[in-house]
Amino acid sequence: MLNYTIHRILIMIPTLLVISFVTFVIIQLPPGDYLSNQIQELKSSGDSAALERVEFLRRQYGLDKPFVEQYGAWLGIWPGERGLSGLLQGDWGWSFEHDLPVSEVVGDRLMLSFVLNFSTILFTWAVAFPIGVYAATHQYSWGDHGLTLFGYVGLATPNFLLALVLMYFANVQFGLSIGGIMDPEHLGQPWSWDKARSVLDHLWIPVIVIGTSGTAGMIRRLRANLLDELQKQYVVTARAKGMAPTRLLVKYPLRMALNPFIADIGNLLPSVISGSAIVAVVLSLQTSGPMLLDALQSQDQYLAGSFLMFLSLLAVIGTFISDLLLAALDPRIRLTGGMAK
Repeated sequence: MLNYTIHRILIMIPTLLVISFVTFVIIQLPPGDYLSNQIQELKSSGDSAALERVEFLRRQYGLDKPFVEQYGAWLGIWPGERGLSGLLQGDWGWSFEHDLPVSEVVGDRLMLSFVLNFSTILFTWAVAFPIGVYAATHQYSWGDHGLTLFGYVGLATPNFLLALVLMYFANVQFGLSIGGIMDPEHLGQPWSWDKARSVLDHLWIPVIVIGTSGTAGMIRRLRANLLDELQKQYVVTARAKGMAPTRLLVKYPLRMALNPFIADIGNLLPSVISGSAIVAVVLSLQTSGPMLLDALQSQDQYLAGSFLMFLSLLAVIGTFISDLLLAALDPRIRLTGGMAK
């Protein structure tokens, strides 16, 4: 197990390097960059002082260099005008739109995004797990039919549409505004108990909105997997030997049915993150989603690239965790490969 873990960690390094290269290529695909757009605006207005500063930033961050040198300087493996600094040294670059280092711009937003996405995953598991088990063990009952209907409705309802519906009813029926992830007076303030309490008070609405589709999908998958396991021969044999139904369910079929459930961790993280980006725009959440969209639209490449690398890192770590949990959960999964002799 230790060798397998070390091997997977070593594989994650080139994986992240490839992701960083693809990310930088995608960011560079649109013609021009943020500073080139600014230069055109300043030339038309005749602001020579600001124009000199923009040209200085363009040279300092190597935006006038070839693509390979720009990528190497961003990653931190190519000495640029600022010396050897980049992602590998903890330097995320400069946000041209905000005129601040990227680390200062994204600080609170990355923390809030992590809290929101982690809470959504916990909500998805806490709701989907008992409902899926109940639907499988009470097949074709009224409860099963009702939960099946709930699953189809949840899968068919886009997250942003559910957010709009909740905002409408909260405003029209109760006169409440459910936008934002904290009270306005806490925006831009250092963390405190009051700020944390305000985040918790506002957190449940986006968690329910984002987690609904993922919860519905997991309910359907867990029900189908568990029904398949309950019909296998080893379950019939255990029942014939008089094993208690609850003990039989937990010890064998439920454990085997959890394999796809655990394997979905790697896919769940990016899907939750992408869903939260759209919902964050609708609900005016102060997370990374709206800022990432603004950075992509304005071609603020270092800010956008840092966000995308953070999201990619979460996806890679989620896949790594799911592989380790699968190996611990199911002894049939071989970590060394090959056939046993």
